[in-house]
Amino acid sequence: MTRKSIAILESLQHPTGLFSASRKDIKTGYNLCWIRDTVYASLGFEAVKNTAAVKRIYHALLNLFLKHEYKIDWMISQPHPKVPFRYIHARFDPLTMGEVWEEWGNKQNDAIGAVLFKIGELESKGIRIIRGSNDLRILQKLVNYLEAIHYWHDKDNGMWEEKEEVHTSSVGACVAGLKAISKISGINVPQQLIKNSEEALQQLLPRESESKEVDLALLSLIYPYNVVTPQQREIILKSVEANLVRNRGVIRYAGDRYYNENGAEAEWTFGFPWLAIIYKQLNNPEKYAYYTKKTLEAMNEKGEMPELYYGGTSKHNENTPLAWGQALCIVAAEG
Repeated sequence: MTRKSIAILESLQHPTGLFSASRKDIKTGYNLCWIRDTVYASLGFEAVKNTAAVKRIYHALLNLFLKHEYKIDWMISQPHPKVPFRYIHARFDPLTMGEVWEEWGNKQNDAIGAVLFKIGELESKGIRIIRGSNDLRILQKLVNYLEAIHYWHDKDNGMWEEKEEVHTSSVGACVAGLKAISKISGINVPQQLIKNSEEALQQLLPRESESKEVDLALLSLIYPYNVVTPQQREIILKSVEANLVRNRGVIRYAGDRYYNENGAEAEWTFGFPWLAIIYKQLNNPEKYAYYTKKTLEAMNEKGEMPELYYGGTSKHNENTPLAWGQALCIVAAEG
């Protein structure tokens, strides 16, 4: 499974180092690069200890932020009005690194938290990502950007790019990112910035948002971010498994309309390896084996992880393979 998944993941990477979310020739828009998806793609290479590949990915992301540094400066210096086009966009052309100027749920604060988290964590592990003063400068500006938008109560579009509201998964990603990057010499993270967010996180949990009580995105607070207590982790896992797990994947939340046919929510395949990873880390071999088996069953005949299956069916959508899901398969097997 790992060797095939690595080959699939490599096929989605561009010369810039960025990843298409799915096949490069796909017509759904998934040929584009999402910051978050690229971070999750990196986890697969990290799991197999391909340090060179991991460095290439984060250098690409840093290059992307440096290209759009003027926009980050604009938000830091003039944080109002907080209209969507002023935020760091979620999607980019993977070849030119240009922003995609399409109406979209572009306010996705968790993507910034994800980058800070992984760079901070990798540096702490001795994997040198930061190349010099330019990288240090842009990382500091990403911290300042999160402070400028008051991310701990900022209404963003969340992991699923939908309704603007405060999302626990976004706040949690930023908390983890700020904590991790604060350990890097040369980066200043005001402690009050972390304190504000930790307090907000405790007020929000165990809900994902005002409109969503149980949501697949909450798993990110357990892995990779590890920002919840054991009690909160237990509540999240029980809620997700009781309410969202289906035969071929995990629905994002009750009533999800994305690729919804006949009132049945789409079943997202990466929910299975995500749960397998968590249960492996929790030393629960029975549940790890169960979700590993479900992961293998969710793959198509080419060994690809589709984005999702139409609810209650064996038909998957065209966003196949999904880089994010393929990477989580590798982590589940090797991490």
